[in-house]
Amino acid sequence: MSEKLDGIRAYWDGKRLISRGGKVIQAPVWFTQGYPPFPIDGELWSKRGDFENILSIVQDQTPSLRWKNITHYIFDVPHAKGDLLARLTTLKPYEGSHIKIIPQIKIQDKHHLKQFLTAIEKNGGEGVVIRDPNAPYIAKRTNKALKVKTFLDKECRIVNYNQGQGKYSGMLGSVTCQMENNITFKIGSGFSLEERRDPPSLGSIITFKYQSMTKYGKPRFPVFLRVRKKEFFDK
Repeated sequence: MSEKLDGIRAYWDGKRLISRGGKVIQAPVWFTQGYPPFPIDGELWSKRGDFENILSIVQDQTPSLRWKNITHYIFDVPHAKGDLLARLTTLKPYEGSHIKIIPQIKIQDKHHLKQFLTAIEKNGGEGVVIRDPNAPYIAKRTNKALKVKTFLDKECRIVNYNQGQGKYSGMLGSVTCQMENNITFKIGSGFSLEERRDPPSLGSIITFKYQSMTKYGKPRFPVFLRVRKKEFFDK
């Protein structure tokens, strides 16, 4: 297990840093000096609770000195031989101020995992990643690497519908919700196909789960759970 860092995924292909979506990340030349000539996969990260700042630094097409606050934390070396720990060991000679290997901890039991997760979340961390150390590197989502988080839940009122695209074309894509403090945001996941075809009515109070709040007061990673009967907005 290891801490799930709340940063920007970045794959080094031996020459460039590439985002999860395949875009080249414009990192300063000095940042990638000393990088290995082989691929590594990891997270660009600064500190807990700093996602918005990390995003603004990494998305800047003219890289600034703010990159000095960023470190590339590596969780795998795709083409190296051996199990996870052996693959990560090949990166040891390249560790420095800009590259660090994410510590991997052997899980003793469920209690050990729960203690680790609680400690991370108590200090503002996002969660934990548990991995099969004997599995090969897998670029896509896999049950060999799972995220473990504790979610919170809250209520909001549906104020608008947003049309779906692709496989959800002609159905609900997301709903715009308003919380009791009047802050609005969108929820696009957690709905069944039946609910996308026949969504909860406008004005409905729904319960959603989320991980944390952004500095703007909006829930991060909101997921629809259920429609509530009691309207908590009504006094």
